[in-house]
Amino acid sequence: MNVDRDASTAAADECEQVFAELLRRQPENHIEPSLTRISHLMTALGDPQSAYPVIQVTGTNGKSSTARMIASLLRALGLRTGLYTSPHLTSPTERIEIDGEPISPESFISTWQDVEPFLQIVDEQSVADGGIPASFFEVMTALAYAAFADAPVDVAVVEVGMGGSWDATSVATAQVSVITQIDLDHLDYLGPTVRHIAQEKAGIIAPNGVAVIAAQSPEVASVLSARLAEVNATGYWENQQFSIVHRDVAVGGLVVTIDGLAGLYTEIFVPLFGEHQAHNAACALVAVEAFLGANVLAAEVVEEGFTTVTVPGRLEIVRTGPTVVLDVAHNPAGSRALAAALAESFAFTHVVGVVSVMSDKDALGMLIPLESVFDEIVVTANLSRRAMPVDDLAALAVEVFGPERVEIAASFADAIDSAIRLAEEADTYAASGVVVTGSVVTVGQARTLFRPSRSGARMAAIRPPDPGFGDRLSARSGEEDDE
Repeated sequence: MNVDRDASTAAADECEQVFAELLRRQPENHIEPSLTRISHLMTALGDPQSAYPVIQVTGTNGKSSTARMIASLLRALGLRTGLYTSPHLTSPTERIEIDGEPISPESFISTWQDVEPFLQIVDEQSVADGGIPASFFEVMTALAYAAFADAPVDVAVVEVGMGGSWDATSVATAQVSVITQIDLDHLDYLGPTVRHIAQEKAGIIAPNGVAVIAAQSPEVASVLSARLAEVNATGYWENQQFSIVHRDVAVGGLVVTIDGLAGLYTEIFVPLFGEHQAHNAACALVAVEAFLGANVLAAEVVEEGFTTVTVPGRLEIVRTGPTVVLDVAHNPAGSRALAAALAESFAFTHVVGVVSVMSDKDALGMLIPLESVFDEIVVTANLSRRAMPVDDLAALAVEVFGPERVEIAASFADAIDSAIRLAEEADTYAASGVVVTGSVVTVGQARTLFRPSRSGARMAAIRPPDPGFGDRLSARSGEEDDE
């Protein structure tokens, strides 16, 4: 008998049971803005979020990429890192990383067993006061902070779930706050204008803290400047205190030169695609400089930190012949960045898109930027109950692309097959590509149809799974919200 394998299987099964229990809580796409529940829970746990310094990242797009680059640079410095990102692509344990690896089922269960008794007390008190039990995201955030303290980590890099001022991650006080570009998204919770959204996201800037701020519109910049003045914080602004000096497209990514706070970093290879990732890389590098007190980073640290970074689901190549690319763009700004990156970094002569979006998203605003880079589009619905009905999405796609360029697929696996067939049928087969996008859930589902190669840099295609696969995945995936 393989005792280790049996124990690992038992831990994985117990994880599934805990996840099923957590998914019965209020999901991430139903927000009740408050720090009360998470604050009470963290106090009961002894405030583990205060046991290490925190770098917190918010913005409309690019949060996960920037957070992952920050954590990778910190590891290259020899620091033990905690990384908390959301949502997950395939498993909730992806959200909590310690030293670059997802938390193990055993550690997750151990952390849950420590937290759960206190969670019961907080839930009961909240309900007694007329409120609700802690939400899925609040509990996952508490588990992350507790796991980081138990590890222990030298520094935690934490991605905001939504907004900033009332996001559960803000129960911690960030030594460095990072704000990527702010645009329109989550209007029902954050407000109808970029000014409203900026006010919420500016809330992560701590009193007397440090903020690293990507290039923003004048309207957003004025809001962030006001917050800096209000809390006496130091702001490092892109194109003022730091900037991208030069950027080139390279095989497998980008080469950038960044003028940081403490020095000039030349010819840095970043294994990610798109101009937006160059800006994310600049923010990440400067965030680490700021964390170190505006000190310069050694060239070998910068090289190691960037060359080893991985960002799943962000212009991720998962197959060749034809090439299949996955990207989690889920709002108009994300679609614009995706379209620009495809045009700049990929030599496709024929591109087929596979798109499924959530019903509460600006689908039309997402489709319009893609019209110039998708020759054909296959619309479908992912497994989420929040997915936009196929017929509704198809009507919008026809409006943008015209009927002759739109194909409808009843199932997600059929959509992938149809897109690959269309790419193979194109006269430019050798340079054809398939791009799967529209939602984190969409990309997560697509990733289950492919398996990693040994190198991990690319993936080889497998056939769609058995007919019961969708039901099993749906039961595991829950209703997580897009980033």
